[in-house]
Amino acid sequence: MKIDVLVAEIGSTTTVVNAFNNIDSLDPVFVGQGQAPTSVLQGDVNIGLKEAIDDLAKKLEVENIDYIEMLATSSAAGGLKMTVHGLVYDMTARAAKEAALGAGAIIHQVTAGKLRRTDIKKIEEIKPNIILLAGGVDYGERDTAIYNAEMLAKLNLDIPIIYAGNIENQEEIKLIFEDTKFKLYIVDNVYPKIDELNVEPTRKVIQDAFEEHIIHAPGMEHVRDMVNGPIIPTPGAVMESSKLLYEKIGDLIVFDVGGATTDLHSVTKGSEEIERILISPEPLAKRTVEGDLGVFVNMKNLIESIGKDTLEKELGFEISEILKSYNAIPKNKNEISFVERLTKEAVLKALERHAGRIRNVYGPSGRSSLAEGKDLSEVKYIIGTGGALTRLPHRKEIMKSISQNNHTGLYLYPTEETEILVDNDYILASLGVLSKVHKEASFSLMKKSLKLNENQLIKSEVD
Repeated sequence: MKIDVLVAEIGSTTTVVNAFNNIDSLDPVFVGQGQAPTSVLQGDVNIGLKEAIDDLAKKLEVENIDYIEMLATSSAAGGLKMTVHGLVYDMTARAAKEAALGAGAIIHQVTAGKLRRTDIKKIEEIKPNIILLAGGVDYGERDTAIYNAEMLAKLNLDIPIIYAGNIENQEEIKLIFEDTKFKLYIVDNVYPKIDELNVEPTRKVIQDAFEEHIIHAPGMEHVRDMVNGPIIPTPGAVMESSKLLYEKIGDLIVFDVGGATTDLHSVTKGSEEIERILISPEPLAKRTVEGDLGVFVNMKNLIESIGKDTLEKELGFEISEILKSYNAIPKNKNEISFVERLTKEAVLKALERHAGRIRNVYGPSGRSSLAEGKDLSEVKYIIGTGGALTRLPHRKEIMKSISQNNHTGLYLYPTEETEILVDNDYILASLGVLSKVHKEASFSLMKKSLKLNENQLIKSEVD
């Protein structure tokens, strides 16, 4: 069978392959999906890729599959591990962190100010895939970024290092890394002026560097034997889908609840009213990842958050038997109810940490209101992807509940008018990397998976 495009999602444990045909037509088609265990530990990710394609062929009842293009997203081999280093935490360090998270990175260290010996030791222990160095607004403070560059250069690691700080330092930075093993990328400042973020150029370079160097990760050395198109981090691919949807339908948030983590992507400018009282800038596209909120690996954290007694009272049964037998995918009515409640808790906690809030402050002239964090009040769509929010029976009710949990009215949450959409085919990550080379086909497939209608598209254009 001939397939136009295969997109592989190479996860830490499972490799999924999605097949698409008629990719250059007005009506591209999602053909099917195959999966197999990821084979990084066997020293060659292609083993798992071939098995996933074989599984796809079996499901499609064909002998073999030929493809023209194969693209990939990857969170295997530890995903994209990064460390981020800036000048002031709430300014350049935070801007650099936003850039890295939006690109799909797993951030293992963020530092502000001059690097200490303990910081350098931790970087050596982390063994990051990429280091991001920032610091200073353009034509502002220079010395800290130069000092940090000199400290990092001594590590002499054979990895990419990205400089996204004060542009006055660029020539100096080139000299510092000139005779090292580091592959230096220089990009526009992530924080060029006070209260101005410029994260998109850095995000693009992070993904480019990831694609160029991922083939050096253990087990990934031969990935280019099969994958002939872009490779980007899986969370970064979901962000690419989120940004494309924003262009077409307007302000939105995307939840991805997994077994170990919960990711939340938002693409919204927020309201003009909140923007006037915002104490620090927020990026248009923001990602947060909650490493303690997962419905399998980290389910104990969610149980503790709800309270075991409260959970059992809500469910109407004891959970001890479930805890003995539950193995990632719920099999019966009680397990489904249990996972649905954990998923709701993960969604609510992730939203609380991602969303901004109003703070009342008191001064000589009385009370005034300030806003901090991401304003989600203009969001039109809440989208669910990932296993839990695409497969659980009450997935829409779980997402609808978030606008009803702003009890104080101080959180900058979506309103109750927000519409709920589900990635029914569970392909948003694949479509994110597909959008890099087939943008309109990618959106056409999103419309089908999310069951978007023309009124929603027209409404966004009018708005």
